[in-house]
Amino acid sequence: MTPKESAHTRFASKTHASRGISPDEMLARVLHRDGLMLIIDKPPGLSVHRGPKGGPSLEDYFDALRYGLPRPPALAHRLDKDTSGCLVLGRHRKALAHLGLLFKHRKVGKTYWAVVAGGPEGDEGTIDIPLGRLDDKIGWWMKPDPKGLPSVTKWKVMGRSSPSPYLSSLSPVDGGERSPTHGASGSPHPNPPPQAGEGAQAPLTWLALEPITGRTHQLRVHCAAMGWPIVGDDIYGGAPRFSGPVLHLHAREVVVPISKNRPPIRVVAPVPAHMRERLALCGWNGDEGELQMARSE
Repeated sequence: MTPKESAHTRFASKTHASRGISPDEMLARVLHRDGLMLIIDKPPGLSVHRGPKGGPSLEDYFDALRYGLPRPPALAHRLDKDTSGCLVLGRHRKALAHLGLLFKHRKVGKTYWAVVAGGPEGDEGTIDIPLGRLDDKIGWWMKPDPKGLPSVTKWKVMGRSSPSPYLSSLSPVDGGERSPTHGASGSPHPNPPPQAGEGAQAPLTWLALEPITGRTHQLRVHCAAMGWPIVGDDIYGGAPRFSGPVLHLHAREVVVPISKNRPPIRVVAPVPAHMRERLALCGWNGDEGELQMARSE
């Protein structure tokens, strides 16, 4: 493969997920449906809201997701544009209000899978770093801030890669101009930690992350602040904006106690294609486990 072809391939990997999908393709991504809520497998690269510059968003598919109800569903919570996986929608106003309270009071269980560059020395732990706005003029970017809002993330190592020259042959995670990342003190790191693709010694770690609080970009900022940024993070990890891989952060599982008289609804989203290779390097055997595909009304 020529350098020109290689660059084109890397660019395509970053932009492919941003293209719109058909309504039928979105319907095929419905993981759970009942009379109160939908849980969909959100593709990476799709914003949940329409932005000021336009472009595809999840809102474009709400009418197709009505399933005969007079009103379209609405978001019960949010995922970042580049994060894939389980996303909960309320199917009517009463259900949406109920779901809003469940999320507000942290009754909904959420587990994310991430592949990070480097990784923690231990096997599990808790990150407790308050977060605040990086700059009021830069949208939603966040930073560790001792005066910020309390932010807590639990993590567990699911697998680790072995340092290998093969890792440097993967699409680079880092390169080009770096965006500032931040340490636990809240001050920018002058030299963000190296990521996979910067040499032969480029170990990766597969983490299960549980956000106890729900701050904007919490998992991404927490991982970067600990020195192990998420692969493909072009804001907090220093990955290139256009030529690197898609963000390796996936909302793997959600557990919603929607009914008082029934067990909580547990839904698992399949691993997206862009994460499978690096997860395999970390020991994932490709087993998706039991994927709940309930569609009863």
